[in-house]
Amino acid sequence: MKQFDAVVIGGGPGGYECAIRLSQNGLSTALVEEDKLGGTCLNRGCIPTKALLHAADVYHEAKNGEMFGIFAKDVSFDYEKIIARKDAVVSQLRNGIGFLEKSHGVTVFNARATLADAHTVTLSDGESLEAKYVVLATGSSPARIPIPGIDLEGVVDSTGLLEMTRFPEHIIIVGGGVIGVEFATFFSRLGAKVTIIEMIDRILGPLDADIADFVAKELAADGVSIITGVRVQSIEKGLTVTYADKAGNKETVTGDVVLMAGGRTPNSRDLGLEKAGVTVSARGFIETDGLCRTNVPGIFAIGDVNGKLLLAHTASAQGLQVADYIAGKHTKQVNINRIPSCVYCNPEAAMVGLTEAQAKETGNNVGVGIFSLSGNGKAMTAGENKGLVKFVFDKATEEILGFHVVGPRATDLVAEVAAVMECEGTISEIAHAVHPHPTISEAVMEAAHVCHGNCVHAPKVK
Repeated sequence: MKQFDAVVIGGGPGGYECAIRLSQNGLSTALVEEDKLGGTCLNRGCIPTKALLHAADVYHEAKNGEMFGIFAKDVSFDYEKIIARKDAVVSQLRNGIGFLEKSHGVTVFNARATLADAHTVTLSDGESLEAKYVVLATGSSPARIPIPGIDLEGVVDSTGLLEMTRFPEHIIIVGGGVIGVEFATFFSRLGAKVTIIEMIDRILGPLDADIADFVAKELAADGVSIITGVRVQSIEKGLTVTYADKAGNKETVTGDVVLMAGGRTPNSRDLGLEKAGVTVSARGFIETDGLCRTNVPGIFAIGDVNGKLLLAHTASAQGLQVADYIAGKHTKQVNINRIPSCVYCNPEAAMVGLTEAQAKETGNNVGVGIFSLSGNGKAMTAGENKGLVKFVFDKATEEILGFHVVGPRATDLVAEVAAVMECEGTISEIAHAVHPHPTISEAVMEAAHVCHGNCVHAPKVK
């Protein structure tokens, strides 16, 4: 049996970063990954989808350069090459993670791990590891929705779709969340017919209504058919999807690929959690406190598997927090309300904090400041001046309760406000910070001025 100070199970963003930080903190550390380093984010999620989306953007811009005086004839794409480039990017980054683990002295085991008890980890290759601390970072997998016909050929989850080398003529996406919307953006920009079927009354339910509605209108303008407020009943041969509204009225739509994009489920089964005495919720998430501690001393759970917020950067932040906590360093809880969420549609969308509706439910005297990107010079020069920036704030204290943006570089802009919120900054401090011109970031400052009613680049409100 090999001895370590800490064993991390799962090599995704949370696990591999946690292992490196543990080693940096002077602990002998093992990282166990049954598949490939990088986890879902690198291999089957964040990175491959962004590689695809960038390819679609390049194609779209090449075809639509007339407004800039750029003319390109006979623009086409090779879908197999798009997939091959995606795979190359993933492979290079994955190799980089392996190099980082080795350079920091982390021992990596390529095997499946299970808990024999609170301090013993058994590997599928017969090896056993013993450690004072165990960090569970096993992530999540696409949820399997129990719908008749889900096993038909051509019905895939996000992992299966990323492995396809055939470009679909018509893709039906069941689920209008982040995964569904991003794939809808990708395929529609390459010219495929896209249909989104969503159970609730709008796509991107967790986002602020103004942002979600804006994205829906842009998708519709790009030819995406969005069907909301219905439930899928079945999928039949020929990939005909039957759905019904709340009144029971049924309709059908037929495509050549069906993507099941209905959320994710935690990878908590068959980990030996019951042997170690670790408590799991009814939905399968490992229960933890604010410092990611389970009910068993010495065992932690980070990232998707604890269900706090299923985002790669949440897992990374929790992994670093746990590594420092184990090393005895001063740490504070990761504040879930200050973690940005991003949607890589076109235009991009992002948020941090509360939506306007959520903020009003707190009972505070809530104010809102919205600035349209139609008044932003940099956005205009790029021909990307569709979008808006929105602050939700407490009028009494100027505390930023939420920030919402849809437009170019939205997923980058949100980081500024997240940092200010983490420092408990105010709307005035955003407004007084000089933003460079011309940049999209000026819109953040302008929206803060709108909150005070003195934005010089917005019409006077009577």
